[in-house]
Amino acid sequence: MQTKDQPIHESLLIGTLLTGAAGSFDAFTYLLHGEVFAGLQTGNVILLGVHLSQAQWYTAIRYIVPIIAFMFGTMVARAIQLQADKRQHPLSEQRWIVQYEIGLIMLVSLLGRWLPDLVASAMVSLIAAAQLQEFRRLRGGPFTSLMMTGNLRTAAQNLYDGFIRGQQKSRESAAVIGTIILSFAVGAGITSILTHYIGTYALAGAALCLIAIDGIFWQDQIKLH
Repeated sequence: MQTKDQPIHESLLIGTLLTGAAGSFDAFTYLLHGEVFAGLQTGNVILLGVHLSQAQWYTAIRYIVPIIAFMFGTMVARAIQLQADKRQHPLSEQRWIVQYEIGLIMLVSLLGRWLPDLVASAMVSLIAAAQLQEFRRLRGGPFTSLMMTGNLRTAAQNLYDGFIRGQQKSRESAAVIGTIILSFAVGAGITSILTHYIGTYALAGAALCLIAIDGIFWQDQIKLH
């Protein structure tokens, strides 16, 4: 439950929706656009190294492009953040980023049939980068919606502290992190199913998550004013 001091964008509901969308990003690019990752850049770096070591230069390009796009996307998101701060009556910074993500998803979906894999994966990497740049806290603690390794470690630690050492707060934290991990898997799974039925429109699930987030932010802004 959200506390008075907790910003709406750090709530569990927002974190769950963001993570579901993030799972969708990676499943989409992996299944439809060259078996690369949009958000999990560690995976791309590993595969890049493997293919370079085997002198598979053309295949290596598939992984270089999303890595560069992710870095560029972080810079774009940073520019959006700074521009949002300058507005006298802006949308919240978080809404600027979410609407930017939605706009890119619409472009990828509408143009997906004609976009080369390298371009499509680069565009989704821009989306993932913006999300990671903006949303980095959950309930006051560090958070990433794109990579589950850290979340798995945190869940395991909290499970130990909660059930072996008897700490109630750790049990609650384990449940929160477990929800985040599950939402990532669900987002990826739903997108996998959607690719079989609607192809390049399979990011619709991620778009719905982000539209829901934007609606929640909008309602929160109304309450504040």
